[in-house]
Amino acid sequence: MDTRTGLPVVGMVGGGQLARMTHQAAIALGQSLRVLAQSPDDGAALVAADVQIGEHTDLAALREFAKSCDVVTFDHEHVPSAHIRALAAEGFAVHPGADALQFAQDKLLMRTRLTELGFPAPRWRTVEGLDDLVSFGDETGWPVIAKATRGGYDGRGVFPLSDADEAAALVATGTPLIVEERVRLVRELAVLCARSPFGQVAAYPVVETVQRDGICVEVLAPAPDLSEELAVAAQELAIGVAKQLGVVGLLAVELFETADGLLVNELAMRPHNSGHWTIEGARTSQFEQHLRAVLDYPLGETSLAAPAVVMANLLGGEPGGMSIDERLHHLFAEDPGIKVHLYGKQVRPGRKIGHVTALGSDMTSVRARAVRAAKWLQEGQW
Repeated sequence: MDTRTGLPVVGMVGGGQLARMTHQAAIALGQSLRVLAQSPDDGAALVAADVQIGEHTDLAALREFAKSCDVVTFDHEHVPSAHIRALAAEGFAVHPGADALQFAQDKLLMRTRLTELGFPAPRWRTVEGLDDLVSFGDETGWPVIAKATRGGYDGRGVFPLSDADEAAALVATGTPLIVEERVRLVRELAVLCARSPFGQVAAYPVVETVQRDGICVEVLAPAPDLSEELAVAAQELAIGVAKQLGVVGLLAVELFETADGLLVNELAMRPHNSGHWTIEGARTSQFEQHLRAVLDYPLGETSLAAPAVVMANLLGGEPGGMSIDERLHHLFAEDPGIKVHLYGKQVRPGRKIGHVTALGSDMTSVRARAVRAAKWLQEGQW
């Protein structure tokens, strides 16, 4: 407990934008969020009062960090499972635990376990050599999608393959892979749910995620024109995954909607880009919900704060032109209702440096406002 407040201390490993926004939610709850950051320039390290600089791969640094925390959680999935197990064995509370988090760290483990449990997925296969990849493509039809089993995000580690020659070039790199069929999808959806140690669960409305070059550029909440039957099925699927895998904290389930139903694409066990809209757009933000869950507080209400909410990511562009500060002046004068979140990150082309959120009653107009605001902040053009 923080002796100054009488409230527990949550430690978050990772100092990126997820920790930064979790810190903002912690303030309202009176929490003292402790952050393990790699650099004083990390987004969360720029704003949090209690920051330890260290590597998430260093067990000694993790142990020292955990000593001052009531519970340890993560803003990414890159902490080695062995380190998480070591902390748990020493009596530290760590959520999610290694037994759950492994399924967000390793796509082969995820696909194997979800298939065993009967959750819907694309046809897939383990790649132990070129023959596995080529025979899969011949059986299911080219192109296929190969995925690195570990470390991929924002389109990294995902390899569309058109033929056996491309497959051979990829296998030659030595990257551990699985291969999946290229799904004929209607669109991509996502469901965010939370689960506490007590076992309480709460799911947010299903959202549509719009991808470009493997990166999420927009999130539409709720997913437009999604039947109630399919929406409930998606929420029940996410809750089922959380229960079966023993997740504590937030779980994001990325889904493919197909003509025949839903397929699980990816899992994340932390606050997630598909849930940033909840800061203004839901009764309880995903960041507050994650804190409630890992502390075993009763979970918050997940309903929408407006009929239509759209989040648009801000991606770094080429430097030059009008400063971001000047662009903010113009944006707020043009549309005072837009909410802006900047992450304190150095700008690089294609890097997520922030997001904007718009709320309203009509999805078409709300989406247009969000996209327009994001374009202006990225490019200095309406």
